Order: sequence, then C-alpha cells, then structure tokens
Amino acid sequence: MLQEFWESKQQQRAPFPSEGVVVYESLPSPGPPFVSYVTLPGGSCFGNFQCCLSRAEARRDAAKVALINSLFNELPSRRITKEFIMESVQEAVASTNGTLDDADDPSTSIGAYHYMLESNMGKTMLEFQELMTIFQLLHWNGNLKALRETKCSRQEVISYYSQYSLDEKMRSHMALDWIMKEKESPGILSQELRMALRELEEARKAGQELRFYKEKKEILSLALTQIYSDPDTSSPSDDQLSLTALCGYH
Repeated sequence: MLQEFWESKQQQRAPFPSEGVVVYESLPSPGPPFVSYVTLPGGSCFGNFQCCLSRAEARRDAAKVALINSLFNELPSRRITKEFIMESVQEAVASTNGTLDDADDPSTSIGAYHYMLESNMGKTMLEFQELMTIFQLLHWNGNLKALRETKCSRQEVISYYSQYSLDEKMRSHMALDWIMKEKESPGILSQELRMALRELEEARKAGQELRFYKEKKEILSLALTQIYSDPDTSSPSDDQLSLTALCGYH
C-alpha cells in the first residue's frame, strides 16, 4: 500500500520528481526484537515502534507508520499557508518569550523561522522537514555558529542551503568536522554516537519522524570508521578547506 501510494504520487507529478523509491533498511540482529526503517521519497524516515519478532513484521510495522504519516501529510492542514505561518510564529513567540516584532527581523531566530516558512509557502510539512533537518544538523554540527562568526546573515544562510539536499557529500564534510573535534577532545565521538543511538531508539518507539536522529548516527559512524581505518585520514588544513567548501565562505 505504501509503495502504491508513492507510485501514484509520482504519476501525479509529485513534489519529489527525482526520487520515486521507498527504501527499506533492516538493522542486522541475531534475534528479536528486530528493527526496520523506511525512507520515503524526499528523505523522511520512519521505523517500527512495536516490538517485532521477525524482520518481515518489523518491515510491515515501519511501512504502516510511514503510510499513516504519508496520508496525514495530504491533509490541507499539513500544507504551509499564511494561516499556518501565523499560528506557527505565534507559538514560537510564546515558547521563546519573544515578541511578534521579532518575526519581521531576520536577524532573530523567530525572524529566521518566519523567513523559512514564507520561503516554503505551499509545501507540505514532510517537504519542509527535509530543509529543517539540514539546519538541525548544521546547528548540531557547529556550522551555523561558524557562519555567524563570518557575519553571514540568517537569510543568506537559509538561501544558500535551501539549494542543497542532504547527500553523501554533505555527510562526508560533517564527518570531517567531527574527526577534527575528536582530535581536539578525544572520546567525544563515541559519546555523541551513544547519545544519537539512544535518541534514535526513543524517537522510533514514539513513532516520530527519524531523519535527523538517523543522519546524526550515520555521520558519527562515518567519522569513526574513517578514524579507525586511517588514523591520518586528513590534515587540519584539509579539514578547514572542507568546512570552507561546505559553508560557502567563498
């Protein structure tokens, strides 16, 4: 049913024209409980939240969660409209003790959030989530802080990264950043990975969208793999060049 849903979306010229495949991933395990993830066209990821005694059962459960969210995403209330933006900004103001005037100031967090919503008018929440995941990762990775130090405006950062998707190149750059952090603070990679695995499991069991947590795990795992496969994987100057390329300092 999930596959048929997205094939139908493709035939109707879905908003993800270049990605029409639903991808399943089962975690290796010698025995139950089994864990399965499903990634939808566009990048949203869901997993089984029940305790499953077989890989097939875990896959079906993950597909069920993904299908429910896919159908829910089609509701008019899940599309970014002027009314939705107004309500979201008001909620952001209430949760941060800010003011509505901040929404018109792109130098504030609320203003940047307002700008992102305005820039994605008409999109669904699953479409918007992919862009949000990129900025969540940039914040977690420390790249947004680095960009602020270069005096880049929030609007410039949003406009720049809105052109890109989360791909292997971006993951590799972020992994290089974490390799540098490990050199500066030995043990931080393992600590972050344990935290990421715990967050991923908790979010999966709660039936939440998992892209952010899963990407964190994969980036950290990639960094650890590179460290153990080649202790001299990259010099500080190479890493700085990689960070510069990622952040668009040029």
